[in-house]
Amino acid sequence: MRAPLRSPPGPGAGGHHQVLFALAECLPFALALLVLLVELTPAHVLYTGPLLVATPALAAVTMGPKGTLAATGVAVGVSVVTATHNHAWGGQQVYTNFLALFLVSAASLMTSSTARTRRENELNQVRRIATAAQDVLLRPVPSRLGGVRAASLYLAAESGAQIGGDLYEAVKTRYGIRMIVGDVRGKGLPAVRAAAIVLGAFRESVHYEDDLVEVVNHCEAALRRDALVAGALAGAGDGDDTLLEAFVTVVVVQIPDGSPHVEVVNRGHPPPLVQRDGSVRFLMPATPLPPLGLAEFISGPPGRVDRHPFAPGDRLLLYTDGVIEARDRDGAFFDLSEAMASMRDRTPEEFLEGLRQALLRHTRGALADDVAVILVDRCEDEGHE
Repeated sequence: MRAPLRSPPGPGAGGHHQVLFALAECLPFALALLVLLVELTPAHVLYTGPLLVATPALAAVTMGPKGTLAATGVAVGVSVVTATHNHAWGGQQVYTNFLALFLVSAASLMTSSTARTRRENELNQVRRIATAAQDVLLRPVPSRLGGVRAASLYLAAESGAQIGGDLYEAVKTRYGIRMIVGDVRGKGLPAVRAAAIVLGAFRESVHYEDDLVEVVNHCEAALRRDALVAGALAGAGDGDDTLLEAFVTVVVVQIPDGSPHVEVVNRGHPPPLVQRDGSVRFLMPATPLPPLGLAEFISGPPGRVDRHPFAPGDRLLLYTDGVIEARDRDGAFFDLSEAMASMRDRTPEEFLEGLRQALLRHTRGALADDVAVILVDRCEDEGHE
């Protein structure tokens, strides 16, 4: 998620590195062009052979096998043109340059191919580890939980990423079905750590706390304990200061068995959506509360449970702000309530697949933030699994 008060991003180190990398990719071709200009002007008395031979080696550093092959082709073409223009065919120097170019190109291609294979193997290993971590941290919700049918969706904004700072869980307990969807401020490993802490506290407390507010308080306490540990480590010089600034927006929901209501505790999170008889409405909190980790800003009671009608045949949607803040090229936000209304006759699995496709179409495949969603339908045959 994004911090509520964050200045527009400026050109940071990442953008600077990208510019340098792009310049490095252009260097071999710029060098070949320089050689061509020198050889086609009166300055051709300068010996440019070593510069041309270096182009495949430079390309191998940044562009991989295809780029190295392209740089080799350019270098060979420049050599042929300059040798013809300067009537140098038959001289020993020309053939020496071609031999050197061939040897350097062959070595550069082998080096580039080996490096790419090693990087791909390392990336595949990282993806396998990320997938295993996701299976532990973000388990797909069961398709049937007591009197509801459910489905979950997670989409990572980063290409190749499997897990981030969004979290969700749905558990059947003696108090009914309890669910959480949340979003951690920030990115990277600190965000994943905060998500794991909140989920661990939720999964433990939902089974013995009858008060939904107390479940949320357990998550808050776990987050604060970790912040204290991180603060102690940071004081010793071994910690990460970003852990001290973590806060998590969450919405925790309970669907009691046999009661036509849904109970909600919202801590700074986008409100759930309920669909009933074709109409869609937001379940706004009666008293807005700050996210987990910012309890010191609560001036009144520590929280309360809001109750809303949720009868058999109704549909409930929990989501993170990556859905409603998704923009198209014109800057228009994704209309989640309209999407929900247009897919009211679909099963939970079909709905989430349609939502995934709609989001990717809206953003042209460029999500700005991670997406986590839980959809539940209250069954007409509640109580019969």
